[in-house]
Amino acid sequence: MTNLEVTAALRGRLGAAGREPSKVWVYSVYGLICAGLVVIALYQFADITPRVLAAVAVRHAVQPIAYLSVAWVALGFALVVVRTVLWVAYRPQPAATLDGAPTLTVIIPAYNEGAMVLQSVESVVRADYPRERLQILVIDDGSTDDTWTYVRRAAERYPQLVTALRQGHNQGKREALALGFERARGEVVVTIDSDSVIERGALLAIAGPFRDARVGAVAGKVMVYNRLRGIIPRMLHVRFILSFDIQRAAESVFRNVYCCPGALTALRTDAVRGVLARWRAQRFLGTNCTFGEDRALTNYLLDSGYDALYQRTAVVHTVVPHAFENLCKMFLRWDRSYVREELRFARIVWKRPWPTRILAAFDRFITNVSYPISLCGLIVMPAVLKQDPTIAGSMLIVMGALSLFNMLYYLRSERSLDFLYGVLYAYFYSFALFWIFPYAVLTVRSRGWLTR
Repeated sequence: MTNLEVTAALRGRLGAAGREPSKVWVYSVYGLICAGLVVIALYQFADITPRVLAAVAVRHAVQPIAYLSVAWVALGFALVVVRTVLWVAYRPQPAATLDGAPTLTVIIPAYNEGAMVLQSVESVVRADYPRERLQILVIDDGSTDDTWTYVRRAAERYPQLVTALRQGHNQGKREALALGFERARGEVVVTIDSDSVIERGALLAIAGPFRDARVGAVAGKVMVYNRLRGIIPRMLHVRFILSFDIQRAAESVFRNVYCCPGALTALRTDAVRGVLARWRAQRFLGTNCTFGEDRALTNYLLDSGYDALYQRTAVVHTVVPHAFENLCKMFLRWDRSYVREELRFARIVWKRPWPTRILAAFDRFITNVSYPISLCGLIVMPAVLKQDPTIAGSMLIVMGALSLFNMLYYLRSERSLDFLYGVLYAYFYSFALFWIFPYAVLTVRSRGWLTR
């Protein structure tokens, strides 16, 4: 599809993302999820687990690993139940009103983005927000293409709203954002990636939670702009819905969203300036941190005692890779910053208030233990398959069944056959992308952006 076709299709969806499905549909999905949890528990613990343990009973060397894997599966199931309960309990905060909206600065950093940056700016200009309380800063971070032409065009087209800033040479997204934070006049700053467009109600929606003085950061809901461009964007769209409308919704209930994304995040200006110097100078294992600035900033704010929430009604559509090579680069960059910031959060979590501390510690422990246990599972697998080769087929079936179960969460947000791409993604990730996280751990000190 051409850019014009994608944009036209997107405009047909804009506004629909923030609408809630009917209560009948929602409660039907909740009922199916409860039934699915029961079926999965029975199948996993009454069939698969006994077969695995029986297969390794005569191989004492791998028994400890098998028992660890079984224990992790049980804890992982408990985590799914906890997240589901929190997800059901989640409610978005009321949006700000036109009369009561805080002063707001929108920061859009851009590097070699071309015409897309103009679409990003125009989506902000079209948003529902009092013009006298809105400031838009567009920062060209030393682009070598025609990005600055479009940035200047935006400033000329909307001189009362848009200020164009330009770095003499490329210094990285973190420095571009820092320049924006220093120039911001608003009580709240909103960061938007230059390859993203927001829905009309996004700014009022994301400003609403700042009525609460404890809130330092609010994550928006990220959807895929170019989802019609191919199989990879379609799969990523489903993954994003699950990541935001389940995981971040659950985290928001205990006020501890771990990563407020660069695509759309709102921040309390005073809170950001309080950590700005440390964030800009962040180092890890002796090297300057040049990526993962969104997760890093979220951690600094959590460490300062602020809460981080998710706002389902603040929707942004962002461009994602449609080629496998670029997809790998994106995930590798994300996973490297994940490793670094998870290590930092392991110290921060003990400063969080109760019961946030308990829920966050439980969540992160189970999530992160999964990686070494999964690798250990690969060691056990040959012995299991040698003893009972039929388990391989059962495990592939279980993978498909679990992904279908996860799609129930997706269907809570979108009544679309696109959920089938989510099932495809489960197999795609397991066989084509499984290597990325281990490689990210081994190369965590790398400073490459891997964006182009």
